[in-house]
Amino acid sequence: MLANRFGARKAKRFSSMATFNRKAARARLHRRIRKKVAGTPSRPRLSIHFSGKHVYAQVIDDDGGKTLVSASTKEKAVAGKNKVAANRASAEVIGKTIAERLLAKKIDNVVFDRGGFVYHGKVKALADAAREGGLKF
Repeated sequence: MLANRFGARKAKRFSSMATFNRKAARARLHRRIRKKVAGTPSRPRLSIHFSGKHVYAQVIDDDGGKTLVSASTKEKAVAGKNKVAANRASAEVIGKTIAERLLAKKIDNVVFDRGGFVYHGKVKALADAAREGGLKF
Protein backbone atom coordinates (compact mmCIF):
# COMPACT_ATOMS: atom_id res chain seq x y z
CA MET A 1 0.00 0.00 0.00
CA LEU A 2 1.40 3.34 -1.08
CA ALA A 3 0.66 6.73 0.36
CA ASN A 4 0.29 9.92 -1.59
CA ARG A 5 -0.16 13.54 -0.59
CA PHE A 6 -3.90 13.07 -0.12
CA GLY A 7 -3.50 10.27 2.39
CA ALA A 8 -3.22 6.54 2.24
CA ARG A 9 -4.61 4.67 -0.73
CA LYS A 10 -6.65 1.58 -0.19
CA ALA A 11 -5.11 -1.61 -1.45
CA LYS A 12 -6.93 -3.29 -4.33
CA ARG A 13 -8.60 -6.56 -3.57
CA PHE A 14 -6.88 -9.51 -5.10
CA SER A 15 -9.00 -12.06 -6.87
CA SER A 16 -7.52 -15.43 -7.59
CA MET A 17 -9.99 -15.98 -10.44
CA ALA A 18 -9.10 -14.54 -13.79
CA THR A 19 -11.82 -12.58 -15.54
CA PHE A 20 -12.17 -12.91 -19.28
CA ASN A 21 -14.96 -11.31 -21.22
CA ARG A 22 -15.33 -12.96 -24.64
CA LYS A 23 -17.49 -10.17 -26.03
CA ALA A 24 -14.97 -7.50 -25.05
CA ALA A 25 -12.09 -9.58 -26.44
CA ARG A 26 -13.88 -9.97 -29.81
CA ALA A 27 -14.61 -6.23 -29.91
CA ARG A 28 -10.93 -5.49 -29.21
CA LEU A 29 -9.88 -7.82 -32.04
CA HIS A 30 -12.42 -6.24 -34.39
CA ARG A 31 -11.07 -2.76 -33.68
CA ARG A 32 -7.56 -3.99 -34.50
CA ILE A 33 -8.76 -5.61 -37.75
CA ARG A 34 -10.67 -2.46 -38.79
CA LYS A 35 -7.47 -0.44 -38.62
CA LYS A 36 -6.21 -2.43 -41.60
CA VAL A 37 -9.42 -3.34 -43.47
CA ALA A 38 -11.46 -0.65 -45.23
CA GLY A 39 -13.97 -0.81 -48.05
CA THR A 40 -13.87 1.38 -51.15
CA PRO A 41 -16.49 1.82 -53.89
CA SER A 42 -14.52 -0.49 -56.20
CA ARG A 43 -13.70 -3.04 -53.47
CA PRO A 44 -16.21 -2.84 -50.59
CA ARG A 45 -15.92 -4.60 -47.23
CA LEU A 46 -17.85 -7.81 -46.54
CA SER A 47 -18.58 -7.61 -42.83
CA ILE A 48 -20.06 -10.55 -40.92
CA HIS A 49 -21.57 -11.04 -37.48
CA PHE A 50 -22.85 -14.06 -35.61
CA SER A 51 -25.23 -13.72 -32.69
CA GLY A 52 -26.53 -16.65 -30.69
CA LYS A 53 -29.44 -17.16 -33.10
CA HIS A 54 -28.68 -15.38 -36.36
CA VAL A 55 -26.04 -14.83 -39.03
CA TYR A 56 -25.62 -11.36 -40.54
CA ALA A 57 -23.55 -10.22 -43.51
CA GLN A 58 -23.35 -6.82 -45.16
CA VAL A 59 -21.23 -5.26 -47.84
CA ILE A 60 -20.14 -1.74 -46.94
CA ASP A 61 -18.55 1.14 -48.84
CA ASP A 62 -16.62 2.84 -46.04
CA ASP A 63 -15.70 5.87 -48.14
CA GLY A 64 -19.35 6.72 -48.75
CA GLY A 65 -20.54 5.28 -45.43
CA LYS A 66 -23.22 3.21 -47.16
CA THR A 67 -24.33 -0.39 -46.97
CA LEU A 68 -24.57 -1.72 -50.51
CA VAL A 69 -26.06 -5.16 -49.84
CA SER A 70 -27.07 -7.10 -46.75
CA ALA A 71 -28.40 -10.54 -45.87
CA SER A 72 -29.32 -12.24 -42.63
CA THR A 73 -31.16 -15.26 -41.32
CA LYS A 74 -33.85 -12.89 -40.02
CA GLU A 75 -35.15 -12.53 -43.58
CA LYS A 76 -37.92 -14.99 -44.39
CA ALA A 77 -36.73 -15.33 -47.99
CA VAL A 78 -33.29 -16.43 -46.83
CA ALA A 79 -34.28 -18.61 -43.89
CA GLY A 80 -37.08 -20.39 -45.74
CA LYS A 81 -38.60 -23.35 -43.95
CA ASN A 82 -35.35 -24.30 -42.23
CA LYS A 83 -34.98 -23.83 -38.51
CA VAL A 84 -33.16 -20.55 -37.86
CA ALA A 85 -29.82 -21.03 -36.13
CA ALA A 86 -26.36 -19.51 -36.24
CA ASN A 87 -24.71 -22.65 -37.60
CA ARG A 88 -22.56 -23.62 -40.57
CA ALA A 89 -25.54 -24.44 -42.79
CA SER A 90 -27.05 -20.98 -42.22
CA ALA A 91 -23.67 -19.37 -42.81
CA GLU A 92 -23.37 -21.11 -46.18
CA VAL A 93 -26.85 -19.92 -47.21
CA ILE A 94 -25.99 -16.34 -46.21
CA GLY A 95 -22.67 -16.54 -48.10
CA LYS A 96 -24.39 -17.64 -51.31
CA THR A 97 -27.16 -15.04 -50.90
CA ILE A 98 -24.75 -12.15 -50.34
CA ALA A 99 -22.72 -13.23 -53.39
CA GLU A 100 -25.84 -13.33 -55.61
CA ARG A 101 -27.02 -9.92 -54.45
CA LEU A 102 -23.60 -8.35 -54.91
CA LEU A 103 -23.09 -9.82 -58.37
CA ALA A 104 -26.48 -8.38 -59.34
CA LYS A 105 -24.94 -4.96 -58.60
CA LYS A 106 -21.95 -5.89 -60.80
CA ILE A 107 -19.40 -5.99 -57.97
CA ASP A 108 -17.26 -9.10 -57.55
CA ASN A 109 -14.20 -7.93 -55.56
CA VAL A 110 -14.56 -7.47 -51.80
CA VAL A 111 -12.40 -7.22 -48.69
CA PHE A 112 -13.36 -9.85 -46.09
CA ASP A 113 -13.87 -8.54 -42.54
CA ARG A 114 -14.24 -11.48 -40.17
CA GLY A 115 -15.42 -9.14 -37.41
CA GLY A 116 -13.09 -10.41 -34.71
CA PHE A 117 -14.31 -13.98 -35.11
CA VAL A 118 -11.79 -16.78 -35.63
CA TYR A 119 -11.52 -17.86 -39.29
CA HIS A 120 -12.83 -21.36 -38.61
CA GLY A 121 -16.16 -23.15 -38.75
CA LYS A 122 -19.05 -20.77 -39.49
CA VAL A 123 -16.80 -17.94 -40.68
CA LYS A 124 -14.92 -20.20 -43.07
CA ALA A 125 -18.19 -21.74 -44.32
CA LEU A 126 -19.62 -18.28 -45.09
CA ALA A 127 -16.42 -17.17 -46.82
CA ASP A 128 -16.18 -20.35 -48.93
CA ALA A 129 -19.85 -20.09 -49.94
CA ALA A 130 -19.35 -16.45 -50.99
CA ARG A 131 -16.29 -17.48 -53.05
CA GLU A 132 -18.28 -20.28 -54.69
CA GLY A 133 -20.98 -17.70 -55.46
CA GLY A 134 -18.47 -15.70 -57.49
CA LEU A 135 -16.91 -13.18 -55.07
CA LYS A 136 -13.14 -12.67 -55.11
CA PHE A 137 -11.21 -12.02 -51.91
